[in-house]
Order: sequence, then structure tokens, then C-alpha cells
Amino acid sequence: MATGPFYTSVMKQRVFQPRKMDVGAFIESGEVLEGTTPVAELPRVGEGLAGGADLARVAPVRWRVEGESVAQRVGPAHLWLVLEAEAVLPFECQRCLQPVDLPVAVSRRIRFVQDEAAAAELDANSDDDVLALSRQFNLLELIEDELIMAEPILPRHDTCPVDMEAWMSPEPAEADETEADDVPAEKPNPFAVLAALKKGGGTDEGNGGGQSK
Repeated sequence: MATGPFYTSVMKQRVFQPRKMDVGAFIESGEVLEGTTPVAELPRVGEGLAGGADLARVAPVRWRVEGESVAQRVGPAHLWLVLEAEAVLPFECQRCLQPVDLPVAVSRRIRFVQDEAAAAELDANSDDDVLALSRQFNLLELIEDELIMAEPILPRHDTCPVDMEAWMSPEPAEADETEADDVPAEKPNPFAVLAALKKGGGTDEGNGGGQSK
């Protein structure tokens, strides 16, 4: 059963809060932060899971972040955040529509720059993921974003728990001969019977009148 959030700074030199992190200071410190977060505290992840799944019973997401400051010959050092996260999440199988537990893993390097303008320019001209530095950075929102992007497009069982071919193409039931024999014959139309009687009666009267003297 999932427990509450847990995180720790491996080097324990400074406490960094994952929801309000001075990301620049964290990267420059060279520390490692790791922890677990219940899936119930990641609502956008929960929206993509199997309907009716009890998120309180899903194992928490495990994550780890580390800062890297890479010196440059010219200009300031490049600041990187290395993120790893993993979870086993209950999705809805796209074949049988039953829950299926699938692993989701994230491994990313994200570069941080001074402001939004610089982030937008670098993001448009390079393949790197680029974000702006913040002293109130929400690490858990980043983890949630990355988990959503790593989710399987078409979650499926390797082998579904039900026979899908039989379920989708059921064999027609065999006719019960006994029941068929018991079906009553169709009743004659009463108006047709009445018309026949009238016709027959008129003929008899005509014949009788011809024979009488």
C-alpha cells in the first residue's frame, strides 16, 4: 500500500523541498535528491489510468534527481538536471478493456538557463530539453510531465485474461429441435374462413334452387 511522500538529500548538506526548489542552487550544490511520491498526489497521471483504479493502493513513484554543472571555455557553466523516475501503473487494456499493470520509466537530462526568453530560443534551435531557472521550481510537476509523456500509447496485456476472439465472435446457438416441434402452427385468418363459408353457402343455395320444381 502506498505511503506518503518521502525524499532525502543524499549528501545531506542542504535541505531542498521538491515542490519549492531553488533549482539553480541545487544544481550548483552537486547534491542528489531522491524520494517516492504517491500516485494519488499526481492527479494528471491519475487521469490517464484505468477507471476505478484505487490509486491509494498503487505503489508510489520512485524518483531521483542530480545536478550537473558543466564548465565552458567561454561563458558561464551549463546547468543540467538529471532526472530518473519509475512506476508501475494500472492502465486500461485497449484489447479487453480490463486493467493492466505496466512499467513506466523516465531518464532525462534537462538544461536550465537564466530566463524564459533564453529557454525558448535554445529549445527552438536544439534537441535539448530547456527550462528557465526558478527559485520556486516544482520538481514533482516536472516528474508528472515526464511520466505522462513516457506512458504507453496503446496499453495492452501480453495475453488478455479473456478469450477475445470468442468474446467478439460468439458461435450461434444450435436450434433446439424439441423446442421447434413444440411451436404451434399458425392460426388461420378468421376473415378468410368467414369468406369461404359465405361463398360455399351461396353455391349450395343456387344448386338447390335449380333442382327444385
